Amino acid sequence: MTADTTEPEEYAAGPAERRREQRGWYFYDFACSVYSTSVLTVFLGPYLTSVARAASDAEGFVHPLGIPVRAGSLFAYAVSASIVVAVLVMPLVGAVADRTGRKKPLLAAAAYLGAAATAGMFFLAGERYLLGAFLLIVANASLAVSMVLYNAYLPQIAEPDERDAVSSRGWAFGYTSGALVLVLNLVLYSGHDSFGLTEGEAIRICLASAGVWWGAFTLIPLRRLRDRHVPAAGGERAGSVGSGWRQLRATLKDMRRHPLTLSFLLAYLVYNDGVQTVISQASVFGSEELGLDQTTLITAVLLVQVLAVVGALGMGRLARSHGAKRTILGSLAVWTLILAAGYFLPADAPVFFYCLAAAIGLVLGGSQALSRSLFSHLVPRGKEAEYFSAYEMSDRGLSWLGPLVFGLAYQLTGSYRDAIISLVIFFVVGFALLARVPVRRAVEEAGNPLPERI
Repeated sequence: MTADTTEPEEYAAGPAERRREQRGWYFYDFACSVYSTSVLTVFLGPYLTSVARAASDAEGFVHPLGIPVRAGSLFAYAVSASIVVAVLVMPLVGAVADRTGRKKPLLAAAAYLGAAATAGMFFLAGERYLLGAFLLIVANASLAVSMVLYNAYLPQIAEPDERDAVSSRGWAFGYTSGALVLVLNLVLYSGHDSFGLTEGEAIRICLASAGVWWGAFTLIPLRRLRDRHVPAAGGERAGSVGSGWRQLRATLKDMRRHPLTLSFLLAYLVYNDGVQTVISQASVFGSEELGLDQTTLITAVLLVQVLAVVGALGMGRLARSHGAKRTILGSLAVWTLILAAGYFLPADAPVFFYCLAAAIGLVLGGSQALSRSLFSHLVPRGKEAEYFSAYEMSDRGLSWLGPLVFGLAYQLTGSYRDAIISLVIFFVVGFALLARVPVRRAVEEAGNPLPERI
């Protein structure tokens, strides 16, 4: 039996140790963001749709479990199903992590399960749409669970006034890795003939390599981050399934004592549902509705990645002057304009699509990074993983409604334009809900120090 090397909850790291943990923390974004960009945003949507179409009947439907599903809706439905799975797992993982203080083993398990499922996408050939949907569900749910644990480190490794900057750097690391790997994907995909590969083989290699990247770079945060040990109460065995569920019930009850934190979560749930759906369905919209080829989609998403780094850092600076809440509200207004413009984009016009991608990049990283850092101020001390499990349910876990609405809109109308414009409601309602949250009072009621600007 090895010695317990975890630090006590009251452990206060000095500046040098804190920076070391922060640098390790950034690298999980660097590791897993390749899945979000290369797999979820670029390749898997159009490729899985083509695999489903190859298996469809004369009317364009596949029949998983005997249920008629339009082939063009399968990807959106699989994304939605993955999020439902994550909803069932994330709160338990968050409760167990806070109760035991051992986030790292759980982070490792979720990360490597997701990485293995992603690497397994190499075998998506022919008409294996069911295998593709299953691997997508496993990988996407694993990513959501791992992000609960990753985000829960933020209040422990950064002082209150550091969190906007630290969170923004994490997103910047993620978008940097996404851009780097997309360049390599573009070289492989565009030159697949010279490498002796078919187009499908090149795509499957790009999908699988994202899983290898995810697993390899996860080693860095696992080496740098420290666990904070929390003794189990009442002599109950820490980390047991029963204690985890009991802790979860206690967490849900406790969250009712912080209604302003819940108000922020509700706002975030709504507007982030729109963000996540745009990210996951953009390549399908571009390929199926606008008639753009895969090379155009890759370069457009590469543009998003590059500008998202600039946007994340730039909006982090804006937050220092205007506060995180106002900066997020401004980004939501821009998101609404982006979707309205997307509805009117002409087909076979890559230049207009690139302009839209540039606008998305400038607001994407910042709106996500500032939402994470703002929420970190609203979390009571010692409940980071539990509360961030609720946050992650809003970030990914409850973002099943957007893909479901998108898929249903296409199933009913056959138009991806109608599907994309339906997402405007998420940003409008989210803006209205966030504007009503008094964030300074919410920080005080959570018992946390109030930053100079928020």
